[in-house]
Amino acid sequence: MMDSLSSKPDKSAIAPAPPTISPVAPRFRPPNLQQDQIPSSSIKYPTMLSPANGVKTGSSASHLSTPPGPPVFTSPVRPAAVPFRTSPATPQPVALSSGSSLPTSSPPYFSNGSMELQQELPSAIEEPVPDGKSPCVLFSARKVLKHKKQANVPSLGFGVLVSPGREASPGPQVIQRDPHRCHDCGAYSNLYSNILIGSGQWQCVICGNLNGSEGEYIALSKEELRNFPELSSPLVDFIQTSNKRPSFVPVTDSRSSAPVVLVIDECLDEPHLQHLQSSLHAFVDSLPPTTRIGIILYGRTVSVYDFSEESVASADVIPGGTSPNQETLKALVYGTGIYLSPMHASKEVAHLIFSSLRPYKLNVPEASRDRCLGTAVQVALAIIQGPSADFSRGVVKRPGVNSRIIVCAGGPNTYGPGSVPHSYTHPNYPHKEKSALKWMEHLGHEAHQQNTVVDILCAGTCPVRVPLLQPLAKASGGAFVLHDDFGEAFGINLQRASSRAAGSHGLLEIRCSDDILITQVVGPGEEAHIDTHETFKNDISLCIQMLSVEETQCFSISMENKHDIKSDFVFFQFVIQYSNVYQADITRVVTVRLPTVDNVPEYLQSVEDEVAAVIIAKRTLLGAKSYYDAIDMRTTIDERIKDIAQKFSSQVPKSKLHRFPKEISLLPELLFHLRRGPLLGNIVGHEDERSILRNLFLNASFDLSLRMVAPRCLMHREGGTFEELPAYDLVMQSDTAVVLDHGTDVFIWLGAELAADEARSAAALAACRTLAEELTELRFPAPRILAFKEGSSQARYFVSRLIPAHKDPPYEQEARFPQLRTLTTEQRIKLKSSFIHFDDPSFCEWIRSLKVVPPEPI
Repeated sequence: MMDSLSSKPDKSAIAPAPPTISPVAPRFRPPNLQQDQIPSSSIKYPTMLSPANGVKTGSSASHLSTPPGPPVFTSPVRPAAVPFRTSPATPQPVALSSGSSLPTSSPPYFSNGSMELQQELPSAIEEPVPDGKSPCVLFSARKVLKHKKQANVPSLGFGVLVSPGREASPGPQVIQRDPHRCHDCGAYSNLYSNILIGSGQWQCVICGNLNGSEGEYIALSKEELRNFPELSSPLVDFIQTSNKRPSFVPVTDSRSSAPVVLVIDECLDEPHLQHLQSSLHAFVDSLPPTTRIGIILYGRTVSVYDFSEESVASADVIPGGTSPNQETLKALVYGTGIYLSPMHASKEVAHLIFSSLRPYKLNVPEASRDRCLGTAVQVALAIIQGPSADFSRGVVKRPGVNSRIIVCAGGPNTYGPGSVPHSYTHPNYPHKEKSALKWMEHLGHEAHQQNTVVDILCAGTCPVRVPLLQPLAKASGGAFVLHDDFGEAFGINLQRASSRAAGSHGLLEIRCSDDILITQVVGPGEEAHIDTHETFKNDISLCIQMLSVEETQCFSISMENKHDIKSDFVFFQFVIQYSNVYQADITRVVTVRLPTVDNVPEYLQSVEDEVAAVIIAKRTLLGAKSYYDAIDMRTTIDERIKDIAQKFSSQVPKSKLHRFPKEISLLPELLFHLRRGPLLGNIVGHEDERSILRNLFLNASFDLSLRMVAPRCLMHREGGTFEELPAYDLVMQSDTAVVLDHGTDVFIWLGAELAADEARSAAALAACRTLAEELTELRFPAPRILAFKEGSSQARYFVSRLIPAHKDPPYEQEARFPQLRTLTTEQRIKLKSSFIHFDDPSFCEWIRSLKVVPPEPI
C-alpha cells in the first residue's frame, strides 16, 4: 500500500494472484429464517393473522451474544385462526353488584381522580387462567412471599430473566390494531383485566384505574371477549400497519438485502492469512444472492474495494492516520466506484479480492504493526450511508434496513484515531488509553444511531487489547469474539454473524404491582431518555433502551418487596417495542400474574433453581471486573450459601451444621460450578479471555448462561444414544466417550480403552461430533469443539470442569452418581485408580466446610 497519500482516494489496481486456497463450502448452513409479510391495511377490530388472510408470522427478531450460547430451537410462529365476531357497537351500561370490593392493593379510580370505584368488576375470563408463562420471561420463583422481611433476603433474592428477542413456541397471537392502554400508568389491557362487558370498560391490573375501550370490549357475554387475543393470552404481538418512516419499504426480502461490510486486518502473517482466506471464501459462498457486501482492508491505510471492476481486484486508498474528512468521504461516496454490491453480481469479484491478499512483508513484530481499525470502521459507516448522508450539515439519515460491519482483527488498533501506542511502556500510555476508550465508545454510539451493528471477530496469537475494542462492539449492540485462529470456528462465526437477525430501536418497559420494587437490571441496554418513549401522568415503569434485539440476549432484573403484600396476586407486565428485520414496528406485551404466599416452604417449593442460579451468577459477575475481584466473588458465593441455610432452614440437632433447604437442593451445586468454572475460577488464564467471557455472560440468554455456569454432561452409549449424567469426574470411565457442553466450549473425551479399539472409537467420535454440532447449530458465537483422548495433555481442560467427586466416600458417590451401581467391582477399582490426587475440594467437601449439610440429591 502507498504511504504518502492525498486527501482524495487514489485508485490502485492489484493484480489478482492465482488462488492458492480453493473456496470451501460452508460447513454449517445458516439458520432457516421465516419471512414476515406485513399487510398495509388498518383493521379496527382484532383480526387473527392466518394463511387465509395472506399474512405469515415468523421470527420477529433473533438474538445475539458472544462466544457460544446454547441455541434456542424454535418452531415457526403459528398464526391463530380463531374467527372474530364483532360485538354491539352501542355502549350498554351494566349495574354493578354491591357489597363486594376490588381485590387490589390500591383502589381503582376514574381518570379524572374525582370518584373511586368500590364495586367488583367481572373478569374477562370466567374460569381460572393459568399464571402467565412465556419463554421470554422466566421468574426465579412461581410465587411471591408476602412478608417483606422474608422476601428480601438478599442471599436468595427474587428476580426475572427477560429475553426480548426470543421466539415463542407456539408463536404469539398477532394483532393489527393499536393496543388499549391505561390512561393513568400506561399499562396494556390483558387477560387478567376486569371488564365491564356492557360498557367495554376495563380495569388496569397495575394501578387499578378504570379505562374505556372505545366500545371494542362491549360484548353480549364473556365468551366473546376470548376473541380478543390480549384478553385470552399472556403473550401477544401488536404490529403497526402504517409505518411513517420515509425509508420504509414493505418488502419481504429487505432482511436479506441488508448490507454487510467486512473490515479486514491486512497485517497478518502467512499461516493466519491462509486460514482467513479460506474462511472468507466460504463466507461469500454462504451469503444469499441479494445480500449486499462491501470489503475494506486496513493497515497503515484503508483500502475500499471497488466492485465495478469485474476482472481485477481494485481499491480506493485512504490515509489511516486521521479520521477521513468530509471532502474525502464525498469523493468516495459520490464517485464512480461501487462499494456495496449484491452477491449475485459480485461473488466472483469477491473471490478475486480474497485471493489477491498478501501476507505482511516488513520485519516488524505483530503487536507493533500499524493498524488503523478506527478509521476503517468510519469509512465503512460512510459507504453504508452512501449518498443519503448529508456531509455538509453533519446529518445522517437512518437506513431502511439494519446494517452490519464485521471486523476481522489480528492485532490491536495502533494507528490513527482511537489507537494506543505499540508499547505499554510508552510514557503517555495511560492518557492515550483513556482517550482511545472514549473515542471507540463514541464511534460505537455513532454506529448505533446509524442503525449499524459492529461485530469484532479476533483471532491469532497477538494480543488485541480487548478492553480498548470492546466499547466499540458493545455501544453498537454488536458482539466481540476471540478465536485461537482464523480457521473453522472463525469461519462459522463469520457466517453466523452475518445471517443472524437483529431488531433495532428497541425499548423494554417493565411495570409491576405497587408492592414490587425493581432494584437492579443487568443486560445489553441503558436507561432510556424520557423523549424516547411515550409517558403517562402516573407512569412509574422502568424503561430500558436496548442496543439491539437479538435472540441470544437477555436482561436479568432483581426485585424486592416494598412492604408486606396484602393482596393474593402480584402482576408484572413486560413490553418490548422494536423494529424487526423487515422494518415492521412490533410491540410485544407479556403479562404475568404470580400468587402470593406467607408460607416459606411453599415459596421455596416454587423456586426455579436454574433461573435463580443464573440471576445470582449475573449479579455476582457484575462485580468481578478483574482477577482479584473474581477471587472476592468466590467468597460472596460461600457467604450466600451459608446465609440461605441459616435463613431458610434449621440447624442440625447437637451440631453446628445447618441444613440446606431441600426444596432448592440443586442451587448450591450450580453455584459451586460457577465458583470453580471459567467465569470465576482459575481455568481461564488470560485476562482478555476472562473479560470477553464476563461480558458475554452478562448479556447472554438463559440457555447460554446456564451452560456457562454449569456444564451439561452426556455419555455415549452403544447404538449411538446418549445418557445425561452429573458433571462429575466419575464419568471418566475408560471404555466410554463423553460430551461436555460448557457453553463457550464443547469437549469430547475418549477413554483409553475405547480409543484402543479403532472401529468403536471412530464410531463413538463421529456420534459425539454429530451431537456437539447439533447442540450448537444455532449458537452465536459458535463454541470451540475440542476432542482428545484420556491421558493426553489437552484432557486437563476437560477434567478441570468436572466436580472431583472421586474424593467422596463410596456411599456419597452412589447417591449422587447412581450410574456407578451398574459397574462391576473390577471396573470400580479401575476407575478409582485412574484418578490423580489434587487439592480441589469436591462439592460435598466444599459445602461441609461452610458448616452446611449437603442437600440430598433428587
